[in-house]
Amino acid sequence: MKSYAIVMAGGVGARFWPYGTTRLPKQFLPIANSDDTMLQLTIKRLKDIVPIDQVFVITNRQYIDLVKKQLPRIPKENIIGEPVGRNTAPCIGLASIMLKQFDEKAKMFVVPADHLIENVDEFTKVVNSGLKFVEDRDAIVTLGIVPSHPETGYGYIQFIEDAFYREESSGVNIYRVKTFAEKPTLDVAKIFLESGDFLWNSGMFIFRADTMLTQMQGQLPDLYHALQKIEKSLHTAKYQKVLDQVFAEIKSISIDYGVMEKAKNVYVIKADLKWSDLGSWDEVSRLRVKDKNGNAIMGDSFIKDAHNNLIMSQKGFVSVIGADDLIIINTKDGLLICKKERSQEVKEIVDYLKRKGMSDYI
Repeated sequence: MKSYAIVMAGGVGARFWPYGTTRLPKQFLPIANSDDTMLQLTIKRLKDIVPIDQVFVITNRQYIDLVKKQLPRIPKENIIGEPVGRNTAPCIGLASIMLKQFDEKAKMFVVPADHLIENVDEFTKVVNSGLKFVEDRDAIVTLGIVPSHPETGYGYIQFIEDAFYREESSGVNIYRVKTFAEKPTLDVAKIFLESGDFLWNSGMFIFRADTMLTQMQGQLPDLYHALQKIEKSLHTAKYQKVLDQVFAEIKSISIDYGVMEKAKNVYVIKADLKWSDLGSWDEVSRLRVKDKNGNAIMGDSFIKDAHNNLIMSQKGFVSVIGADDLIIINTKDGLLICKKERSQEVKEIVDYLKRKGMSDYI
């Protein structure tokens, strides 16, 4: 029974305009403190979990060539192109029926391509423990991140505090999940943090292919039947046509809402990974190396009496005088200036540009 890694790399990165665009979303950009892109960093983290030929990347069809360029060691047949994005449940379902062809009980580790993890040794340990746990259990394991502050931008997982299982060789405890919680208000996030039994929902999952498909059959029957149509077309000349037709009709739904929140066999591993989903420019600013005044600066600039700013310029020279707590991103596609605490609203710019038919800027 082999283990496989499924890297989800299809997002459009609307919160990172104008640096990230639909032509080059954040997973294909070097946003973290590295010359590697987020996708390349993700693949590097998997080296002690699965061999490279057991890594699959699911992306939007328009990004297949980008994936090939950035990941030349990944077998071409392991890069799966979705015709349209339909959120994480159809993505994971598609991966499950494909890996089922190799092994009906293939062990799968699903990971987003655009997250940052600094504690790679701990990451490797907990993922390998999770893969061992699901080998002979119809279980779904998620990685829960030990929270460092009352974050309002993440979902949360509440767990039952007595460990259900302990992997003796690694010392990793696995807990039953009590409930999932949506992104909270600040006051609620503080309560979650104080309680000690809530973790950040990382969006990383471990399960067997047959376990996930059984859950989808029960929880998402329409999606399950759609996947059956695709599965029948695999390895035939009709596959691409069937895939296009099915994805055009299925509903967009997340794996959390569609499966995880309803399933009874869900477990969580507490993981201290120094993790971030890098969901906004504010997150990037927190992680970037800063000067003595708290400014994170990329590109040519002149800064005077300015503090705690994120300044990135790919085009021209940027000057900032007497301004604090700003995000300033300057590229050929546009200029963004916003207060740090409002960086989650950047996606509204992309929505506006779409409505106005100004697709050249996105």
